[in-house]
Parts: sequence; structure tokens; C-alpha cells
Amino acid sequence: MSGRLAETQARIAVAAKAAERDPAEVHLIAVSKTFGAPQILPVLQAGHRLFGENRVQEAKAKWPELKAQFPDIRLHLIGPLQSNKAKEAVELFDAIHSIDRPKIARAVAEEMRKQGKRLELFLQVNTGEEPQKAGVAPRELPALLALCRDELGLEIAGLMCIPPLEEEPALRFAFLTKLAADNALSGLSMGMSDDFETAVAFGATHVRVGSAIFGARPKP
Repeated sequence: MSGRLAETQARIAVAAKAAERDPAEVHLIAVSKTFGAPQILPVLQAGHRLFGENRVQEAKAKWPELKAQFPDIRLHLIGPLQSNKAKEAVELFDAIHSIDRPKIARAVAEEMRKQGKRLELFLQVNTGEEPQKAGVAPRELPALLALCRDELGLEIAGLMCIPPLEEEPALRFAFLTKLAADNALSGLSMGMSDDFETAVAFGATHVRVGSAIFGARPKP
């Protein structure tokens, strides 16, 4: 695990330098969904502290114990969030990348207020407007962002996307970069194991990398 982690970090550094960027601007989220503590521990022992999970319930089952051992862990929710899981999500996570509609924004804002916590928040954009995929439609992004900023008082760090599988990801990364610039946002959560170097070239500040670090995921 630690070897694959180091290789991924090196590839990010090369991609950043090729784009005339500081590699320190790119945060590597090690996506540990479906992996348990035995697979995660070597990555923690190698010094990595930034991890991503897709499901609140799965994260709740394994991360409190790991956080007790490594208190400086930063945990990011990168999968879809249901409003009835907002309380647990705010309790457990340090960042949420998947706010995509007013109901979720309101639930997260309310829980952050109740718990006295401030999370790093990203709005997920459905850049390909795929009906089966989560994310706000690009044309509806300004309204959702205004709701978050003006009515709910949320500080939005940036935008997140998962490009359509059948398309060249560079097109969607470029589009998300433009949307962020148009809306005065600096954070860009984009790029996974197969395309994170391309994402870095287009300005990604957070890349979400799982299998390149942990290997093939276990079969369900």
C-alpha cells in the first residue's frame, strides 16, 4: 500500500509541475470505501491522513476507532448524502463533496449549527446532466450557490464532478474549472485513479484516488 501511495504522490507532483503548479496545491484523498482497517493502516502508517468514503454507515463502522489512534485524520464524504444521514455525516466527517440540492444544503447547515462544527463543503455538479447520476445541473448551480451563501450562511469551498464514463474527462474538467471561476470558487474536487493526472492539469485541488493506492476493490 505504501509503495502505491508514494507512486501516486509522485505522479501528482509530476503532473502539477508539468502544469506549472505547486504540487502542494493538490490534496490527495485516499478513497478507502470497501476497505477495512487492515488495508487502511499501512497508508496511515506511511503518514497519509486524508481519506474519502462514499457511505456514512460504512465510515461510521470503521473510522471512529482509527481516528482514536490517529487524531489528525481528515475524513471526506465523497458519495451521495441523504438528508436523514446529515447528523451522522456532520459528526463524523471533516468535509462533504456531494451537496447537490437545497434539501441537503439545509440539512447540513442545520446540523453544523446544532453541532457547532464548520465543515469544508463542495457542491457536486452533474456536468454531463446524466439522469442516473447525482449532482446539480450546471444551469441550476448559481441558484444553489446563492442559497448556500446568502440564506444558509455556508462557506462553499468549491465544486466536485464525476465525468461521464464514455467521454474524454478533460472536457468535463475544463467545464468544471470554468464554472468554478465564473462563481468565484477556488476548490476543484475532480479526478480519480484513471484520470487524476488530467484533472491536475486542469486545476484540481482535490483528487479522489482509490484503486491506484489500495488495489482492486473486493467483490461485494
